[in-house]
Amino acid sequence: MDYLDSFILIGLPYTALALFVIGTIYRYTNRKFQFSSLSSEFLEGRKLFYGSVPFHWGILFVFCGHLTAFLIPSTVLTWNSQPARLMTLEISAFIFAISMLIGLINLVIRRYTTSRLSPVTNKMDLVIYVLLILQTVAGLWIAYNFRWGSSWFSTLLTPYLYSIFKLQPDTAAVVLLPWSVKLHIATAFIIIAIIPFSRLVHLLVLPLNYLWRPYQQVMWYWDKNKVRSSKTPWSLQRPKNT
Repeated sequence: MDYLDSFILIGLPYTALALFVIGTIYRYTNRKFQFSSLSSEFLEGRKLFYGSVPFHWGILFVFCGHLTAFLIPSTVLTWNSQPARLMTLEISAFIFAISMLIGLINLVIRRYTTSRLSPVTNKMDLVIYVLLILQTVAGLWIAYNFRWGSSWFSTLLTPYLYSIFKLQPDTAAVVLLPWSVKLHIATAFIIIAIIPFSRLVHLLVLPLNYLWRPYQQVMWYWDKNKVRSSKTPWSLQRPKNT
């Protein structure tokens, strides 16, 4: 194993996990009111629907699939022992990954073609979009060129990830994987590292209190039609008069 493999498979994961833990603790203790996705739904909603819905359904299925293969690999391998079930799982994952990619592209187009979103857009948003798109495209490419990923993930990557968390990194099997897979792993850890420093931090806070909190009453002091109109120039304080 050369130095680059050591960095990608050992150094980067531990650096990313350290940044994730320390950054999350710092942000929650010092800037807890910024634990938010900074929703822009009130500024533009129609395009958001066609980006947010396919993206969230796609990433939910893909993430849960990876998590399942990590937590219960033997169950996944048992499920995959039947060709029909293996094909169902692989095709479903591929379709949801495409849904995720379509949603991401729509969200990027919306974010950078809607002028009203400029005041609530920062440089980290671009970094996140680029990383997520690269990760999704790489995942689709790997799934197409190296079939039955749910099986070899459970067999090769799960033991590697367990070894990372046990502080006994074992890269003997992973180091033999194609470079596209290694870069996919590296990008995943980079995304983990920057979660506390981006709007992705809202993933760590489940809004369970919404289930039992009282109804929220919204008091409008501005003209609702003017506020919601996409033709109205926007400022951080109030709609500008035209």
